[in-house]
Order: sequence, then C-alpha cells, then structure tokens
Amino acid sequence: MGGPVYGQTFRLVVSGYYGFRNSGDEAVLKSILFALELEAERQGVRIEPVVLSIDPAWTAAMYGVESAHRMRPMDVLRAIRGSDGLISGGGSLLQDATSAKTIPYYTGILRLAQLLGKPTFIYSQGIGPVNRRWMNPLIRGVMKRSRYVSVRDAESAALLARMGVDRGRIEVVPDPVMGLPLPEGAEASAVAGGAPAAEPGGDRVPVVGVSLRGWRKDASDLARAASALAALARRRPVRLRFLPFHMPEDAAVSHAVMARLGAIGASTAEVAAPGDDPQQMLLEVSRCDLVFAMRLHALIYAANRQVPMLGLSYDPKIDRFLGRLGLTAIGTTESLDDEAFADAAEALLDEAGAEAWRSRHRDAILKLKDEAERPAKQIVQYLRQKIVRSR
Repeated sequence: MGGPVYGQTFRLVVSGYYGFRNSGDEAVLKSILFALELEAERQGVRIEPVVLSIDPAWTAAMYGVESAHRMRPMDVLRAIRGSDGLISGGGSLLQDATSAKTIPYYTGILRLAQLLGKPTFIYSQGIGPVNRRWMNPLIRGVMKRSRYVSVRDAESAALLARMGVDRGRIEVVPDPVMGLPLPEGAEASAVAGGAPAAEPGGDRVPVVGVSLRGWRKDASDLARAASALAALARRRPVRLRFLPFHMPEDAAVSHAVMARLGAIGASTAEVAAPGDDPQQMLLEVSRCDLVFAMRLHALIYAANRQVPMLGLSYDPKIDRFLGRLGLTAIGTTESLDDEAFADAAEALLDEAGAEAWRSRHRDAILKLKDEAERPAKQIVQYLRQKIVRSR
C-alpha cells in the first residue's frame, strides 16, 4: 500500500454553529481545530481548515484560519469544491427543538459536499430531539453517505440507529471540549478543581461559578435558581461568579438572577467578562471551587478541569453528560429544592468533600479526555490512507 505520507496538505471545511460568539460552540470549534492540528502533526501531514461562519472576518481573526460565510451559497460552494472533505460538528446541530430550519441547513451542507464527491465526517454530534419525523430521512441519508460518524452519547447513537443508520458505523465519543487545553502559559497558575487565590485579610471565600440561560418564558426557572443560590449564600460566605456563555443573552440573565438574590449576608455576586476566547472561559472555570450550570459546556469545562459541579437540567443532553460521569442533576427548570441544593453545594465546597468528588470521578473524566481525540485521529488517518491508495 505504500509508506507514510509526509508533508501532504489537506483542506477541510468545518461546518457548525460558528461565529455567533456562543462560548460553548466556539469552544467546540477551537477544540476541533486543536485536535486536528495535533493529530496531523502526529501523522506527518498538514490540515488547512476552512470554517463556515456567520462572521467570517471575526472567525478568521480569532482562530487564524480561513473562513467563509455560512449563509452565502456561492461562498459555501466555493469552499467545499476546493476542499478535500467536510467535517460537520460538533454540538447539537441535528435537532429541531430550537428551529425547524436547523436540520435542513446542516444536512443540506453535508449533502452538497457529498454531491461534489467530497468525503464527509460527523464529529461528535449530539443528535436530537427530532420531533418532526419528516426530517428523519434527511439525517439518515447524509449519515449513511458519511465516511465517519461519531456522536457524543449513547442516546444519540440509539436515535440514529432507530432512524435506520447502521449502529456498527457509529462511534460514541466525548464532546470535543473535553480535550480543550488551558491558554498557553496558564497551566502553572491555574489549579484544577479550585481557585488558587486567597482573599486578603482572611480565609479565602470559595468561588461558585454560575452559568444560567433563559429557558422558561415566565422565568420561574431563574427565580428558583436565584432562591437556591441565595439559600447557599446566606449559610456561608461565597463568591457567586456568573459565567455568561452566550453573549449578550446570558449576561442579561445573570444580572436578572443577581437582582433576585436579595440579602445574602457576607457573600458577593459578580459577572465575569472573559471575552470571546473559549480558553479564557475555561480558565475562569478552572478558578472555581464549584460550578452550578444549565449550560452544557459550562459542565464540560468543569469536568475538563475536575471542578465539582451541580447541573440544572433543561434538556436531555444535560442528563446524558452528567450520566457519563456517574452524576445526576440537582434539579430541573421545573423543580429545584433550595435546601437540597445548599446541602449539596456545601458538601462540595468542603475541602474533603471536593477531594472525594474528584477521587470518585477522576477516572471517568480522564477517560473522556483521552477519547475526545478519536474523531480527529480517524479523520486524519482516512485522508492519509486515501492518498496512499491513490498511488
């Protein structure tokens, strides 16, 4: 078959929810780019990504890659035609809970690449929910024609299998963000599982990272979250540090929840401003002693850095991720008990409790971090072998 292919360059279009400045989705992109670069170096080739983005100039400046406008058909066509393949993912791209346009868009991009004879790769996607059954054939068709299919949980694999995709072709891997590193030079100053800095003039006040999003129209879920946080804050001094993952919506939600806290004694509340770089948000999370989150990627960031977490479920994807770590949600957007939350949070803020949590879940976390590299490895290996076979 021939020897290794050294020095070969492959152009890969990357399709996802990019350029909208949602920290979770941007973290997915950065993680994919990082994994591809690392794996290409290991296998002796180069990858040139072309990212489909709603804001190509911003994406190009942020990641140092070529970018094309995702909503301009000729730009998309030109990018795919000049590529060696297309990656779709990660994130929750193939679902119709947020919009009926999402699945047709992403399957349309995949089908275009397939019609142009380009290999397509599904990169750690979360599939579903799919409430409109007429969309099943769209998903099934592009999955069957893809060279590699990976999803981020067993439930997504089962859903694809029910749609008619061969289960043996579907690989279950972690979310790409499990493999995202801290910013260069930050490893020495950041402590996994806790904020290193001490408060001047006394014991350090523990930092509770809070990541909430708007979900219920009546905002009763946010009222319950505020009540639970206030119950904790009145029991003991804490520093509630709100982490807005999707700007500007999450920042507005954070301020609204802070306004609902009422009197919280010696505790404080603030909103972080880590900027657009996902690695800076990862650094913020690494400095927390505990993370309480609705946002999936806030929980994934916490797992990445072995920070104890309490998840608030609004979507099955939250429960699926927590389940992979052997955890269950502390509550849902319909039900959250103040005292149960405060009890659980206090136990995890205790030094012995935090260390016990890390000890229980470390192996599962390290396994996920290791497996997060698999899609990049499979994709680069496929491209190399394709060149070798063509010799």
